[in-house]
Amino acid sequence: MTTGAITTGNWGEFDLIARLFRPLAAGTPGALELKDDAALLTVPPGQELVATSDALVAGIHFLSDDPPDLIAKKSLRVNLSDLAAKGARPAFYLLSAILPRGTSREWLQRFANGLAEDQAAFGIGLVGGDTTTTDGPLTLSITALGFVPTGRMVRRSGARPGDAIFVTGTIGDGALGLLVSRGGLAALGSASRAHLRSRYRLPEPHVAFGSHISSFAHAAIDVSDGLVADLDHVLAASDVGGRLELGRVPLSPPAQDALASGAARLEDLVTGGDDYEILFTSPPEAWAAIRAAAGGLPVTEIGTVIAGQGLAIAAPDGTPITLARTGFRHF
Repeated sequence: MTTGAITTGNWGEFDLIARLFRPLAAGTPGALELKDDAALLTVPPGQELVATSDALVAGIHFLSDDPPDLIAKKSLRVNLSDLAAKGARPAFYLLSAILPRGTSREWLQRFANGLAEDQAAFGIGLVGGDTTTTDGPLTLSITALGFVPTGRMVRRSGARPGDAIFVTGTIGDGALGLLVSRGGLAALGSASRAHLRSRYRLPEPHVAFGSHISSFAHAAIDVSDGLVADLDHVLAASDVGGRLELGRVPLSPPAQDALASGAARLEDLVTGGDDYEILFTSPPEAWAAIRAAAGGLPVTEIGTVIAGQGLAIAAPDGTPITLARTGFRHF
């Protein structure tokens, strides 16, 4: 892990690495105790290395006053969600942390503690990265690496006409959780608001389910930019069309309450993003294998892949509709 000449919380860069980040690399093969300029990684026989990277910026991907341990976990988990959608088992990650000047030692320690907890939970270890300071917002970039059996990575581009379209979990909680975190949805009960806020701050990557998807999924993606936008990505990459039935999109009880009260629109839930569920296509006859892999994780069929181009969207009453937007735009 390399750094610029920084001082944060009265620690210099080498103190920061030694005190907080080197313990996160302890016992991780190839990390070299973070004492070198690079890691040395070995890919097991019969496996391929899958790499993914996401950058999160305060004020865009999380709120600047969110708890530091949850910021750390979200930064790691959004990458683990990408690996899960590819069918990869997490192994290593690199962290680049661009820290606002004057970040406190307490904040940094809580941030490192969050990473340590999720490393233990998901079986992944730190092998390097970079740190520096900025006069701008906190910016975190994680590159996660995982292993998948040779030739078994699930791509976006494999959807086939006749496939059913499935999604795990529930959709829309992330977008609603952001509203709650900003003081919105005050009419919902405290338990509902807490559930939605947690879904925004602390997504749950479906790593265990992802380890099985190569046995039944033709194409997959994690839902980060919004259900509609990410389904569009799969269809375009696969050169096929699709039909999405909004009435079948799974919603949590708090999301259903928000809809019923008029505090949210269904369009907002399917385009809002930050759900980090796995969206995949599979032959309809694979349902038994899907249920077995899912265990207690809900999986819902929400549409069909068809020949042609583009995505046709049906409202809950079955009528065709066009949405004003499809999802989060990075630019």
